Amino acid sequence: MYISDDDTVTSLPIGVPLSFPSSAGLLIDVTVGAASHTGLVRPTNQDHYAAVRRTRSREILCTNVDTTGMELSSQHAYILVVADGVGGRESGKLASEFVLRIGWDLGSRDPSWIMRFEESQWPRIREQFEAYAREIQNVLREQVRANPQYAGMATTWTCVCLLDSEAVIAHIGDSRAYLFRNGALRQLTRDQTVAQELQDRGMSVEEAGRFKHALTNAFTGDDEDVVVDADHISLVSGDRLLLCTDGLTKMASDDEIAATLAAAKTAQAASDSLLELALRHGGSDNITALVAEFRSQPAPAAPAAPKSE
Repeated sequence: MYISDDDTVTSLPIGVPLSFPSSAGLLIDVTVGAASHTGLVRPTNQDHYAAVRRTRSREILCTNVDTTGMELSSQHAYILVVADGVGGRESGKLASEFVLRIGWDLGSRDPSWIMRFEESQWPRIREQFEAYAREIQNVLREQVRANPQYAGMATTWTCVCLLDSEAVIAHIGDSRAYLFRNGALRQLTRDQTVAQELQDRGMSVEEAGRFKHALTNAFTGDDEDVVVDADHISLVSGDRLLLCTDGLTKMASDDEIAATLAAAKTAQAASDSLLELALRHGGSDNITALVAEFRSQPAPAAPAAPKSE
C-alpha cells in the first residue's frame, strides 16, 4: 500500500506490466498507475488510494502421481481502491486511511479469497464485500467511541478487483469507477448522493446540482449501516479502468476525461495527465486518479509431454 503525502503530487511506483496465464487460456498484462494531489484550495489531502497485487501459487514438493495436465501456474488478482475522506481536517483524512488499512488487514486474514471469477460465485462475492463493509464500519465505530474527537468522520470507498479478465466493482459514496473502451467512457458506479436521488425522481441536473456532494451513504463512525453497490464486467484487451475521487469529476467533464485517457500512452501518464487536467480547471478539492490498463492475448501452447519409450 502506498499512502500519499499532503502537499505533493504522488505517483504509484508500479509501471511494469505483469504477465500471467489466466484460467481462460489467455496471457494477461495489467499495468497500474496513480497520482494524488491536495489541489489548489484544501490545506490537506484527505484522499487515499492503493493498488495491491495478490498472488496464490502451488508447488509440488514430492509425489508419485503423474502430474501431466495438473495446473501449477500462479494465480494473480489485483485490488484497486480509492477513498475520499469527509469531515474535519484530520478526521476525514483518518477515515479514508482507516478503510484502506482495515481492508488490508481483512484481506490478510481471509483464507478463502477468490482468485478466479465464475458466475456461480457471484452471490458469494457480493456477500464477501458486504461482510467486509460491516467489519470496516464496526472498526470505525470503535475508533470514534475510543476517540470522541473523531466524531463526524466519514469516507467514500470505491474498490475494483481484477480476477483474470473479470472486474468486480464495489462502491460506497461518490468516488467513481469508469471503463474506457474503444474511445468511449462509461461510468460503472452510481453516485450515492442526494443529487442523484433527486435526478432519479425526475429533477433536472441543474436543480439537483445544489445537493451534488451531499452523500446518502458512506463509511462513518455512527450506528448507521452502509450499503454496498456491487457489479461485475468482463474486460477485453485494451480496456482501461479509472478510479477517481470527485476532485477530478467536479473539475473535468466526461469528454475531457475520455480525451485524456485516449491521448496517454501509459497508465501512469494517464493518471498524471488527469491530475493536471483537474488542476488546470481550478483544483478546488483533493484529486486522486488511479488507472489500470488491461491487455490479453492467447497464451502459448504448453509443450507436449515426451513420449515414453
